[in-house]
Amino acid sequence: MSTQPAAALEVDFGAIVEAAPLGVLVTDAEGLCVHANPACRRIFGLVEAQLLGRDWRSFICPDDQPRVLAEWRVAAAEHQSFRVEARLLCADGSLAWIRLNAARYGLGPPFGHVLTVEDIADRKSADSVLRIAEEALFAEKERAQVTLNSIGDAVLTTDIPGNVTYMNLVAERMTGWSREEAIGRPLAEVFRIVDGTSGEIAANPAHLAMHEDRTVGLAADCVLRRRDGIEASIEDSAAPIHNRDGQVVGAVLVFHDVSESRAMAVKMFHLAHHDFLTGLPNRALLTERLAQAIGLARRRHKQVGLLFLDLDYFKHINDSLGHAVGDQLLKSVAERLMSCVRVTDTVCRQGGDEFVILLSEIEHLQDATRVADKLLQVFSLPQLIDGHELHVTLSIGISVFPNDGDNPETVMQNADTAMYHAKASGRNNWQLFRGDMNTRAVQRQFIESSLRRALRQDEFVLHYQPQIDLKSGALTGAEALIRWQDPKQGLVQPAQFVPIAEESGLIVPIGRWVMREACRQLKVWQDAGLRTVPISVNISAMEFRHKGFLEGVALILADTGLAPQLLELELTESILMHDAEASAVVLIALKAMGMHLAIDDFGTGYSSLSYLKRFPIDTLKIDQSFIRDVATNADDATIVSAMIGMGRNLKQRVVAEGVETLEQLAFLRAQHCHEGQGFQFSHPLGAADFGALLANGKHPLSLPGA
Repeated sequence: MSTQPAAALEVDFGAIVEAAPLGVLVTDAEGLCVHANPACRRIFGLVEAQLLGRDWRSFICPDDQPRVLAEWRVAAAEHQSFRVEARLLCADGSLAWIRLNAARYGLGPPFGHVLTVEDIADRKSADSVLRIAEEALFAEKERAQVTLNSIGDAVLTTDIPGNVTYMNLVAERMTGWSREEAIGRPLAEVFRIVDGTSGEIAANPAHLAMHEDRTVGLAADCVLRRRDGIEASIEDSAAPIHNRDGQVVGAVLVFHDVSESRAMAVKMFHLAHHDFLTGLPNRALLTERLAQAIGLARRRHKQVGLLFLDLDYFKHINDSLGHAVGDQLLKSVAERLMSCVRVTDTVCRQGGDEFVILLSEIEHLQDATRVADKLLQVFSLPQLIDGHELHVTLSIGISVFPNDGDNPETVMQNADTAMYHAKASGRNNWQLFRGDMNTRAVQRQFIESSLRRALRQDEFVLHYQPQIDLKSGALTGAEALIRWQDPKQGLVQPAQFVPIAEESGLIVPIGRWVMREACRQLKVWQDAGLRTVPISVNISAMEFRHKGFLEGVALILADTGLAPQLLELELTESILMHDAEASAVVLIALKAMGMHLAIDDFGTGYSSLSYLKRFPIDTLKIDQSFIRDVATNADDATIVSAMIGMGRNLKQRVVAEGVETLEQLAFLRAQHCHEGQGFQFSHPLGAADFGALLANGKHPLSLPGA
């Protein structure tokens, strides 16, 4: 315990407050300023004389005052600490975001208050907290305690031998030790950290910070083990504490719980590499594992088998019994496939009703054919799905490294080709790849030539799916969706031709046609006197990266005469993150032209939140894969809630895709999602039907409870 006289402690505390980088404002019981330290005056942009005697609440932006005062009254009535974020009206008329923390002091009543004022526009939380902690270590007076106990991070200090000298309330809660019990004990006893991966005791950063006289970060994946054995992932740093002579006299640890954010990161990583429906590895993870398996087999002179599977007549089941039954069937299929392979093998859902099995390190070709025989036998038994007895068989294509290809792409393509040959051979069988199997290549060439004809003969049409305000039910916009009106096949869905259009490069002229047609049609509706809503157009990766993309967009707007603000461009995360710097340049140029920008299928790709903040994005469209089970799956509900909250905090419009049920709608409205799109409101409509919808008035659709 310190032996300094009380008066000396008061002098030291005054020096601490004056030197603190965090603003400190002291008020009397009426809320009038009696003291403001230099940091506070700097934030307010005023000299002390301009602050003294004025009510601190008068400096809050008028728009924020009702909320701040309401929270202040509640905190005062319940004798609670006060914490709020609001905009400060600075002396030069500008607004600055600040965070206020307040607690009462004195022997009252009446009580005065100590307010900490933190500029949160660009401050770095850990540095600010660390500076406050280092200054506050000179004394344990009441005002320093208020400051340290009002922050969200845990603060713990030690002396040179490594014994605990101070803990704030957050540190007490996180370690499970009270300050009275902890002070004087060795740091390793109170602050027990282990490596989250190995479980081994982790090096304590406080000792290194004192020894090397520098700030030291905690080890990655660091886990704090509480006194009662409960563990929590933590992050932050340790720094040396100096006396007035610059000598190291101890260390300060500042840390916070990151268990939820790490769990979310793990969840998002899993989603990026696994199929959302079955939980199996997805195409990206399979490609990675196939490359690893081939590399290992090449070194060990082994073989790798690849089985490409397609469910026979799955589309018929899906169309006749519905997507819910189809999804349950796919889950059942995934379980059966897993039961037929070794733990060292990989079962992947390639997409739709296609699956791939990777057989690593097989000795003979017969090892792969035996697995195929076993699969056919297992799938000869019916599957009971939602009261339906379903018989699903497999068409299986087999290719083997190195005989059927010496790289992952060739092996995969040849297995796919063999699978199509199995379908052509009557289904419910397996086929080994042979060099003369070119079914898919012929089919691809046919579709590609047909697409070129479709462009020449204007066979494409657009349908428009409405986007609805979830609060009012108002029509707010629409997404333009391409369809191919083939003279022989009829209306062809984009999934059947867009992949080939992308592979062949035809997606660029097709995409240009979509944008021009959408702009032309919207201008027609506008000229006819119909109310206008923005139309969204999807932009492919190849379009976005085409050297004439910006000029092409400008030309289409000029030719059609459409106002740019009525056109919204939708891009996926993967497109933007391919070259984030170059993407940002293009997005800024598009924004300068007056268009709205949206991230499509949000959550399905890999994104950097730092870039997401930098991109001038207006809209986040949550992918329908997250919406599908949002009313029944707690994980999906948590993820969607987080996405909506993030979008709202970034001042971005949030649109939920694939809304098909009232339960999904109710959840989204409860989470204050702005808009929705899906069959619950409307299927995609032809131009005539959508024009009629525009003519119906301002609120053509009604929502339950709206």
